[in-house]
Amino acid sequence: MPDKKKTSSAKSDEKRTTKPTVAKPTSPEHARSAERAPALDAREQFRAFEAAMKQFHERRMAAARELFATAAAGPESDVANRARLHMAMCDRRLQQETVKLQSAEDYYNYGVALINTRKLAEARQNLEKALAMTPHADHVHYALALAQALSGDLETARSHLERAIELEPRNRLIARQDADFALIARHPMFDALLYPEKKGW
Repeated sequence: MPDKKKTSSAKSDEKRTTKPTVAKPTSPEHARSAERAPALDAREQFRAFEAAMKQFHERRMAAARELFATAAAGPESDVANRARLHMAMCDRRLQQETVKLQSAEDYYNYGVALINTRKLAEARQNLEKALAMTPHADHVHYALALAQALSGDLETARSHLERAIELEPRNRLIARQDADFALIARHPMFDALLYPEKKGW
């Protein structure tokens, strides 16, 4: 039996109904942008940057970094650039915080670095750990005396400085010439310790 010929209108209907609909390929970047939250406006960007700076000054680096990342995505290029710079600073500080301190010298060196940047509470904590490992280390007693003195705890500072001098008498001369001790060296609590020869004057 001969096949029935399809009319042209039938053929066109078949094409319309049988041709599969091909979805346009979605690039990974497009897919990611579709998942993103709506873009910030300038006011929201600035608010995010201000909140990030507050966290940054309070040394909450992880929270600050997240907010800086939000600000970096905003429309104001100047704010975005500053946000990216601060993100890099947060990354460096977060990396420093994860440094493994193991030996007494590690804690001592880190403690001295913290004294130099005047992070005195952290300095004391690290130096106390160093001292717990090496209780007879004169240089650790000396550094801890300095950290305590700069923190305003003169009594504890004197105790550690006295012990540092007992263990190594040269620490008396070093303390006399130490610019960081200069402000308290003339305090009566330290004067007799650093200048014992005055008793004979």
